[in-house]
Amino acid sequence: MNDLVFLEFIGSHVQQVEERMRDQSDGYNSDLGIALNHLLSSGGKRIRPTIALLMGGMLGGELDDLVTLGASVELLHTATLVHDDLIDGSLLRRGNPTLNASWSPAATVLTGDYLFSRAAALGAALENPAILSFFSDTLATIVSGEITQLFNRQHISDREAYYKRIYEKTASLFVLAAKAAAMLSPVDETVKECAKNYGYELGMAFQIVDDVLDFTGEQITIGKPVASDLRQGIVTLPVISYLELHPDDGGSIAALVESGGREGELDDLVNRIRSSEAIDMAHKEAEQFIARALEALDKLPDGRERQALIKLAEFVVSRRV
Repeated sequence: MNDLVFLEFIGSHVQQVEERMRDQSDGYNSDLGIALNHLLSSGGKRIRPTIALLMGGMLGGELDDLVTLGASVELLHTATLVHDDLIDGSLLRRGNPTLNASWSPAATVLTGDYLFSRAAALGAALENPAILSFFSDTLATIVSGEITQLFNRQHISDREAYYKRIYEKTASLFVLAAKAAAMLSPVDETVKECAKNYGYELGMAFQIVDDVLDFTGEQITIGKPVASDLRQGIVTLPVISYLELHPDDGGSIAALVESGGREGELDDLVNRIRSSEAIDMAHKEAEQFIARALEALDKLPDGRERQALIKLAEFVVSRRV
């Protein structure tokens, strides 16, 4: 969190989240503890638990409950990354070796399953049936998004399908972090809806910026090959925006994506997208989501937590990694 200095006042609370996550390996196979330690030491800004801590802190939630919620959400997120990397065959994440780079597929799958179970256990520890149901629904939503992406690789997506997919795969967890924090707080349904809207808009912007950085970043910075999604047949907003700007190229690009394409042809397409207005178009859409996230905060109590949530939204859309 070093690049998020405006969050220093909750640094000790984020550390409590870390400790609660690490505690989840106690009493189980020691290799699971090694895997969990590797995953938690491989970077990450802990944005999802930060949202839970800030939202709940602003709305009057109990700190211990918010720490448990933050740990549950982050373990759920970590479990999805473990399975994602295996499905994609990714050997690097954030510049660090993935679990499947050194472990067998079977061991990697089982580790992801284990993390899902510990995330659920933490969710159950909150003793709030509505939140546990919310957690379960979110997990089903994430899996639905993964299946959609898996079965629609090497197909050109339209904007509506893209938005649905990134909500399911990414924004749904932001919604869980924000709204569940409100559900743990003494607030009415209107406030809970504002928290949900903030999580949704922020999560959508976060994924769009990720997809832009996949084209504009360098491998050493983003920790994975440039345009890695496109090279795997996954169409994201920069590609969709490019097709809107260059409809005459639609047929040839669709054929290239659907066939898997030769490396040189893909490199040429990546360079065309990188140098086009599609990048700015996609980024402007992220900015629109952020504007709506800030609108959702307008109805929530002022204070340092709210100001930090505003700065977090601004960080999401301005980040370079």
